[in-house]
Amino acid sequence: MEKEKPALLIIDMINDYFNESENMPITGFGKAIIPCINRMIRHFHERDWPVVFSTDAFEAEDFFFTGKMRPHAISETKGAQVIDALDKQDHDYWLPKPRMSAFFKTGLEKWLRERSVTLCAVGGLATPFCVLTTVLDAINHDFKGVLLSDCSAAATKIAHEHTVGTYRRNVLYPLLRVMTSDELTTTLPLADDLARTRRD
Repeated sequence: MEKEKPALLIIDMINDYFNESENMPITGFGKAIIPCINRMIRHFHERDWPVVFSTDAFEAEDFFFTGKMRPHAISETKGAQVIDALDKQDHDYWLPKPRMSAFFKTGLEKWLRERSVTLCAVGGLATPFCVLTTVLDAINHDFKGVLLSDCSAAATKIAHEHTVGTYRRNVLYPLLRVMTSDELTTTLPLADDLARTRRD
């Protein structure tokens, strides 16, 4: 990667998916990635790189609820808000989304362009759905995309590992990559540039 300007996109880390009373399989896996996501948030904050929290915001009678999915993450409710366990700051961008991808009818592309972003690093819930569609849409909007494997989770370990394994080697490489958070932070040259500037 050369001279990338990255943004961190954190997907669907909201109260409804961490409600213990609902007994959702994804809750435990989601809790396990909180420390990793917080480390990435701090890394991006220290370098003044953009951090975006994009969250499900469905309508009460949403089309998505005409299938097996039960109503949840209703727009403007507490359940659709970012969990307190994440180190979200006032200057971070909270972006409710009506569908799986953070790019779908949200204006995210324009927001990223205005900040000269070239690469989107994506983590959160759930790996085979909202995380993946956001990474793929980043590519569709001419941003490089990184799926952060250790900052993402699914309802089952198998579903997560299958998605990660499918895209680890792909014809879009290096535009689309699967990386751990450590791999990303040690690969981005801007981190070294910043450290050098501070030393000078």
